[in-house]
Amino acid sequence: MTDDDKKLKNEAENEDITFETELDSDNAKDPVEMIKTLKEKLKISQKERQEYLEGWQRTKADFVNAKKHEEEERGEFVKFSKRELIKELLPTLDSFHTAFGNKEAWEKVDLNWRMGVQYIYSQLLGALEKHGITLIDPKVGEPFDPAKHASISTVPTANKAEDHTVQAVVQKGYALHGKILEPARVKIYEYRE
Repeated sequence: MTDDDKKLKNEAENEDITFETELDSDNAKDPVEMIKTLKEKLKISQKERQEYLEGWQRTKADFVNAKKHEEEERGEFVKFSKRELIKELLPTLDSFHTAFGNKEAWEKVDLNWRMGVQYIYSQLLGALEKHGITLIDPKVGEPFDPAKHASISTVPTANKAEDHTVQAVVQKGYALHGKILEPARVKIYEYRE
């Protein structure tokens, strides 16, 4: 203990402790009244303390919720930040699909060259799938789904079971993390008697 600390301790021990009394209009107050007044002040202080504590707890909970919400939004932003780049790559995939779809011309190409092109296509598709791209490739006869398909034309049919089903796939579609980037373009059957 330092000399200053010892000096302060000695001064505190030598001081007489006195309680100040609140004076009322008669310049004196009954000790019982004073205790009642102090108890009321204590209740008010405890109530205020509880209100402050609850307010602080609400504020802390709001902050935690806001932080969690911000992290979720940041995650969504990161997930979809590559959207424009991916949209620019989609015509390349469409070109591959067009090339593969022309069976007659595709079969005339040298086998080794075709295998190389198919390998490049699978690499590109694999890289895009790693980043959340899924191919929407409807099958003929599948029911038309306006959430995933875009009808470019209708083909009349006499078979009622074929009504509003896919007749042909004109262009495959793409989704990014479940959200449609490009719907598949299809022709659909339309029942007519």
